Amino acid sequence: MDESYGQFCTVARGAEVLCSRWTPLVVRELLCGSKRFNDLRRGVPRMSTSLLAERLRQLETVGIVRRHAAGKVWEYSLTDAGEELRPIIMALGHWGARWVGSDLRDDELDVTLLMWDVRRSVRLEAFPPRPVVVNFRFHDAREGERLWWLVVEDGCADLCREDPGREVTLLVHSSVRALTEIWRGDTTPQEALRSGKLRIEGPGHEARSFWAWLGTGTFAQTRQQARAQGMGVALH
Repeated sequence: MDESYGQFCTVARGAEVLCSRWTPLVVRELLCGSKRFNDLRRGVPRMSTSLLAERLRQLETVGIVRRHAAGKVWEYSLTDAGEELRPIIMALGHWGARWVGSDLRDDELDVTLLMWDVRRSVRLEAFPPRPVVVNFRFHDAREGERLWWLVVEDGCADLCREDPGREVTLLVHSSVRALTEIWRGDTTPQEALRSGKLRIEGPGHEARSFWAWLGTGTFAQTRQQARAQGMGVALH
């Protein structure tokens, strides 16, 4: 989008639109249902606000994104052309889960992105009809990012960084890496629990239901299958 390959090839022209830095992740966030600028920021927390605004303008210019006023704020959505990118983005994610090595560098761990993805992907239909509050405690996260509360009530999930003052159903002690690896499909909850890298406090029946409530990331099953087949090391 920033520079032309100078070729008529439609692969080159498509790459000019989609393959500039951060653009696929912005499209991913829109595909995941984020509409407002601040929600998009939560999905790409290491992207500067100015660059996000620039990418959105570029995507709007080429007809992938539309913008409209919603009260006093702008909302963004995908056009038909943008929605047609869904299988491409999904295929890229599954390819990465299958072939890219699973060992994460410390600088690739991001608890804010992890918890935002958890919040929007939890299996709401699996939760009981009563309110559920899960307090996550990450002992190795940065100051100000160690405590999170996931509140599920009336079919909606809310994520808080300050104590909402509600009775806690479950308390989850974990490292950022341990929960990230479970979420990505690099390990199982049982493996993390046995190793002591993750611990859950709360009533036994609630703790046993926790993983059915939480689920895993979009590409975790693909990653689990790749692990079982000994894949994911070719490009590591």
